[in-house]
Amino acid sequence: MQATIPLAPRAPELAKALVTNVGLALQGKEEAVTLAVVALLARGHLLVEDVPGVGKTTLARALAKSLGLGFRRIQFTSDLLPADVLGGSVLDAANGRFTFRPGPVFTQVLLADEINRTTPRTQSALLEAMDEQRVSLDGETHELPDPFFVVATQNPEEFHGTYPLPESQLDRFLLRIHIGYPPPEVERRVIAERRGRDPIDALESVASEAALRDAQAAVDRVKVDESVHDYLHALVLATRSTPLLEIGASTRAALGLERAMRSHALVSGRSYALPDDVKAVAVPVLAHRLRPAGARDGLASADTERVVGELLRELVVPT
Repeated sequence: MQATIPLAPRAPELAKALVTNVGLALQGKEEAVTLAVVALLARGHLLVEDVPGVGKTTLARALAKSLGLGFRRIQFTSDLLPADVLGGSVLDAANGRFTFRPGPVFTQVLLADEINRTTPRTQSALLEAMDEQRVSLDGETHELPDPFFVVATQNPEEFHGTYPLPESQLDRFLLRIHIGYPPPEVERRVIAERRGRDPIDALESVASEAALRDAQAAVDRVKVDESVHDYLHALVLATRSTPLLEIGASTRAALGLERAMRSHALVSGRSYALPDDVKAVAVPVLAHRLRPAGARDGLASADTERVVGELLRELVVPT
């Protein structure tokens, strides 16, 4: 008999409703939508790497609309400055004093669109916000809203005019996912039925902010057997010992994997984690934090994803 999740018995229902509702706008992409909800409930941030036009922006907007959360979008360009993201002090002519004017980062769901088209200096402006949910400027600290969820999109590195994300920035994203093209039958239906309508307009809110916070708290209460923790840790250690990787998973990455595993269990309707939850999130949590052996310029995403997949196939699954 499945146990209930203490203090938030409706958390799995909220997660299911979110996946279903967002899926109305991003059709045929249940796995990507599920992982996005996993990141949100785990209080992490999401990096979506893919070619333009496959639904990255739609995913972020649909999550915000489904929860009635504040939403802002920043289009990252080569001339974007940190102040354009964070805000800054401006002179108030009425009293001759400088006052803080918040930038677009002060929202609940932030879409950092094409984040790798701006310079590393501006990319790094988000580090404190993503880590500590606050912004420090001119000796003052400004708290960000709760919840605060960053969905960043990036084009593949081979695209013209992109800057590779620094490893410190990549490490702040709990998951990196790919959306990909929709199945042909879904794409054909969208072509025939869209007719200029924005699918976000038809979405309704399916939960409140309070319900979302309860579900996020419920992630901490998901039960994890010792054998599942052993399996997770064995995978982390394997990334450090394989000759296929130059840099393995850090302790921060291991903690992120553990939290994402708990969140995936909850999104799957359970109050306990299984090895399958580790398998489901291992590639999107770990691959962007690893460096393949012999890599020179940044991370080769396909290589590290393949290595994590191979390690999972080699590990003995606890029963």
